[in-house]
Amino acid sequence: MTMTTTIATTEPEVREKSDTLPTIWRVPDELWDKIKRILDQYDPPKRMGRKRIDQRKALDGVIFRMRTGCQWNQLPKGFGDDSSVHRTFQRWERLGIFDRIWATLIEGCEELGGVDWQWQAADAMLGKARLGGIKLAPTRRIGRRKA
Repeated sequence: MTMTTTIATTEPEVREKSDTLPTIWRVPDELWDKIKRILDQYDPPKRMGRKRIDQRKALDGVIFRMRTGCQWNQLPKGFGDDSSVHRTFQRWERLGIFDRIWATLIEGCEELGGVDWQWQAADAMLGKARLGGIKLAPTRRIGRRKA
């Protein structure tokens, strides 16, 4: 009785280089310099009161939260206190900081020729309504069907 062994070899996959940019999970230094100028101008620290959390960590936490869809209280500890990051997010939204950051990013993309305005897409995430949502009207009962 003889036993034969077959060894299968495969060529490693060759991937072509992609022109797409990598996914951002943390703000790169070059981009942070631009964002920091916006924050210094439109959200300067107050003279009195509690010291604010690190703005860069807060922005990284917001990016993580938006990319993963996790709850605010599930942010990793590396971003700081979850409620502080959430308060910072709410303040920046109220002050229009994200609109200003978006405008700065679009200007940079236009200089690079990186925006194709013919095609745009939006993504959304839906979650379940907590406690069943609101009831608009009672549901009418349907009587028995007669055959």
